[in-house]
Formats: sequence, C-alpha cells, structure tokens
Amino acid sequence: MNAILWKPSPARVAGSQLTAFTSYVEQKTGDRFSDYQTLWEWSIENPETFWAAVWDFCKVRASSSWDTVLKNPQQMPGSKWFCGATLNFAENLLERGEDEAIAILFRNEVGQSREICRGELRSEVARIASWLRENGIGSGDRVAAWMPNVPETVVMVLAAASLGATFSSCSPDFGIEAVTERFGQIEPSVLLVTDGYVYGGKHFDVLPKVQRLLEHLPSIQHTLVVPYSGNPVRLKNISNAKLWAEVGSVRIPIEYLQLPFDHPLYILYSSGTTGTPKCIVHGVGGTLLQHLKEHRLHTNLRAGDRFFYFTTCGWMMWNWLVSGLASEATIVLYDGSPIEPDESTLLRLADELAINVFGTSASYLAAIEKRGVRAGFKYNLDPLRTILSTGSPLTKESFQYVYRDIKSDVCLSSISGGTDIVSCFALGNPNLPVKSGELQCCGLGMAVDIFDEQGESLRGEKGELVCTRPFPSMPLGFWHDKTGVRYHNAYFDRFKNIWCHGDFAQRTPEGGMIIYGRSDAILNPGGVRIGTAEIYAHVIPIEEVVDCVAVGQEWKGDIRIVLFVQLHQTAIMDAALKEKIRRAIRVGSSPRHVPEVILAVNDIPKTRSGKTAELAVRDVIHQRRVINQDALANPESLTNFYPRNELI
Repeated sequence: MNAILWKPSPARVAGSQLTAFTSYVEQKTGDRFSDYQTLWEWSIENPETFWAAVWDFCKVRASSSWDTVLKNPQQMPGSKWFCGATLNFAENLLERGEDEAIAILFRNEVGQSREICRGELRSEVARIASWLRENGIGSGDRVAAWMPNVPETVVMVLAAASLGATFSSCSPDFGIEAVTERFGQIEPSVLLVTDGYVYGGKHFDVLPKVQRLLEHLPSIQHTLVVPYSGNPVRLKNISNAKLWAEVGSVRIPIEYLQLPFDHPLYILYSSGTTGTPKCIVHGVGGTLLQHLKEHRLHTNLRAGDRFFYFTTCGWMMWNWLVSGLASEATIVLYDGSPIEPDESTLLRLADELAINVFGTSASYLAAIEKRGVRAGFKYNLDPLRTILSTGSPLTKESFQYVYRDIKSDVCLSSISGGTDIVSCFALGNPNLPVKSGELQCCGLGMAVDIFDEQGESLRGEKGELVCTRPFPSMPLGFWHDKTGVRYHNAYFDRFKNIWCHGDFAQRTPEGGMIIYGRSDAILNPGGVRIGTAEIYAHVIPIEEVVDCVAVGQEWKGDIRIVLFVQLHQTAIMDAALKEKIRRAIRVGSSPRHVPEVILAVNDIPKTRSGKTAELAVRDVIHQRRVINQDALANPESLTNFYPRNELI
C-alpha cells in the first residue's frame, strides 16, 4: 500500500465545490453518498442525471435547453449528448464575472508582463470577431494559430468560437513541415502568427518561415500578425497580411452564435510520431462541460483563483487552461523556457503572482529536484492550494520531493487523459488523501476500467485502461474521416463498444489509479508485460542520471530490455554505475524489470509536448524508418541510438 502524503483538513473538505455538488445531487435525487466511490459509481450508472446536474450546478449558459440528455447510450461511437441544446463556448467563458476582475496575467522569460481585465478581454474579442466577420469567417470555417502562449492567442480562440468557427493551434517551435502536416489537412482560412519569440535566451524570427508556410497552405486568405519581438514588423512579402492592432472595431458588440452541443470547437492533433498526425475534432458542449466538471469539482477552482499551467499552444493543456475563464478564474500565461533564467523561474512566478493552482509536468518536477530547487524554503507559496502534474507518470520520488521541498500542505494531483478526449480519465480530488505514486481517483461520469487482453475486467492487476460507457468529451470524429473508420480503429477496434485508451494501468482497491506508461511501448520480456514507468521511477532519481528511455529489442526469439541513459556531464557509464542502476530497478520493481543492456546517450528524444518518444527509439534500434521525425522536438538525438555494437 502506498504511503499517504497529505490529507485535506475537515474544513477544506467541507468548503470544497465537490462537497457542495454532492449535497446538491443528494437534494435533487434523494440519494445519499457515503464517500467519493459511491458518488462515482452513481455518476456512471446514471449518466443522464449526473451530467444534467453538472450542467445546472456549473450554470452553463444556453439559449435553448435539451430535449434528451443522452441518445444511443449503448453506442460507442454513436451516442449523442444534450440533443436540442444550443449554446456558445465563448459566451460561457466571457459573460461571467465583473468587468474589473482580472481575466489574464501574462509573463514571459524576458520579463514582459501584462494584466487584462475581463472587460478589456471582451472588448478585444469583440474587435477581432468583427474583423473575422467582415472577412466572411463564420460557422464551419477554420481559424489557425501558429503562436506562442500570449493573450492574443486566447483572444483569437474566443473570437473564432463566438462566430462558430473551429480553432486549431500549433506553437511556433513547430517546423514548417510539422505545421503543414497539421494545418494542411484542415484547410484554415485565417492564420494568426507572431513576428518572433524568445526561448531559452535565444530569439527566433518567425516571419520568414510564415512566407514559406503560406506557399504550402493555399487555403489561407488572411494572415494576422502579432508584433511580439520588439523589432519593426514588415509585411510587404506576406500576402493579405494585417497587423493585430490595425483590424476590427470595438464599437461592434459580440454576437454569440448559438450552436448545437456537438458543433466543432477545436481540432487538436495526435503527436504524429507514428505517422501523419490525426486531426481530432472536439465539440463545443462536451469540451465546456467536461472542463467545468474537472476544474470545479476535481480541482476546486473558484472565481478569482489564479490558475497556471505551463504549456504551449500546441498541447491540449493550453485548451484546458483557457477554459478556466468559465469558472471566473484568472488564467496565468507564461511564454518561454521554464528554466530561464534559472530553475526556479516558475515557482518564483507562483510566489510573485500568488498562484492558487499550479500546473506542470512530471518531467519538470523531476528536473528541478535534480537541480536542488527547494522552493518552499525560498518563496511564499501560502496561496498555493493545488499542484497538478501530467504528461507522464509522476514518480514516488517526485511526490515526496514536492511535499518535502516545495510545500507540505498542498493537494498534489497527478492527472491523466489526453488530446484524444481533451480532458482526463483519472485526476485529482480535493476531498481525498494523496498517496505516493497514485492518481487520486477516476473522473466523475467516466466509466473507467482495466481490462486484460481478453477484455475481462481486472482488479488490483495491470492491464489496458478503458472506458466502458460514453462521455460528453469524446471526439466528434477525425477530420476528413467521413465513414468514421479511422476514428473507430483508433479507439474501438480492440474491444467492441469500448474505448481503449492505450495506457497500461492499474486500479487500486481504494479507487485510485497507477499509470505505468503507454500500452504500445510496453516491454514484454519472456511474455511478462512491464510498463516503462516502472523502470523510470527507479532510474531517474539516481544522482548521475538526467533522463532515460527503455525499449524492448527483438533478440533471439524473445524481447530483451534495453535502457538508454542520459548522464550528467561529470558522470561516466562504467560497470559500477550500471550495477547501481540494475540494483535500483531490482529492489524497486523486480528482477524481471532489470535491463539486459544499459547504454549512455547524449540526449533523449522528446515529442513537442515533452513526452519521451519511446516508439521512435524502438524503431531506430530495429533499423526501421521513423515515420515522422518532424514531430519530435529534438530529432537529431536519434543518432545516439544506432548503430551501437552492443545492439547487434
């Protein structure tokens, strides 16, 4: 049993929105819930009543109500939610709170800062929406942004949503090929770009790349440029380009087009590491309702809270962060490197801005622990109630680090879901204790289970993470997949009428979750399935190690585990260090987890959202072509992995 690291006080539980929601449902239905587990079980057995209660409790704004909450509940895919309801996503984010309340706080690594109140945000959205409208942009059109994490990107997504246009974004570190692979599929009419940006102390000029990108995107009719670098902006070589400040009218009020619940809001993209990125379409209502549930009930996000997530516009956590406006929170945007000028940058930001909810990645927490950051002894983090971590499984060592060196009285919630559902399957809970190495609970309304390879439910064992019933934030489908075949094959092909998410996981007896890694990266020596996170959890804490990646190599009719390790500059991969690594894995997991081969490399390949690219490494060592190297943030790192004499 994993150790309990934190428990909420009785006062904290009594004052949480989850407690208020539980009382609301009890009064509405006459049911009684003794604990979270009984509430969760009720929520998946009574989806129509549960999701309607979330709608009412969170005060969703809609011009017309629904006729049916859930149609075709036995079909996945094929179910329909809140049939007959009409609403607007932007209206639900903007038409809440006082004009003077702060909507956005912005900082970047070079010290630029901005503060935007809700009234100013509405005015800016109105101005940009008027420009879109005068250029014929409306329902069904696509608006794309190749942008850093700045307020203008938020303004554009809300302006597009107000008109019923569908929004899609990539961060500016994406190369031209990667952006073309994504935007080229969805054929946007409008492109929002910046002239340049700074990352890691380096300036990057974007406009020359914009000129080349437009040659590959003939659908673009209008380009809007946000000056950001501080240098003069020249648009003469970019056709139909305008500067941000020179378009639209603030005198034209926003007109929120009322749309069906399943109207396309976002197009997000799979990582593209196994082929052309999938264009995943998410709807207005499902995105809004799921985010309201997760923010208010699972994160206890309140009006006036300062809500931060370190993300780029190319990761779904950016979309998740923007939705915090619907809870009347102040969203905190940070653009730049999280370790520039030093490793304490983000935690110093938490102090300076009195952040209440701080979101980051497991890799970031592991990195700052390695660098000896002890924020709790240096900064005032009294306002900080919740720390969120996602992107990869959070190790037990990182859990302990947070409570030892950052803050002892904080709800540390590891959360897991993905771009596929623009939300979470398992996440935090303000009313439950935090246990080392575990996600606190499955999300309300999410019928999460663990299946074995034959599709039988498992208890206390590792298996495939699945969802056995529909939920509102399921994708509407994939772009240009009229028959739905690609969508079906991605999630429903393995188990009939069951969403198979692709995570290797385990439910705990108390209802928590442990994620062991991606199923397609599972190691299978001697027929025993091993999650890569089970190895990383014991290797990354080793003093000499910066990062690592484990893959299975086909070897003499079986699979052997090969571990690649990135070391600190002063460390040497000698026999003693190899034995230290093997011993840590053997003691922490089991002898079966111990890699047969351990090799040092200079760098570990990552996707652009910071996830370890295990499949790319596996392909390289088997001399298979890595299909889409442009999906990697550091594709040059693959040269570290083959040829290696130890692998031949």
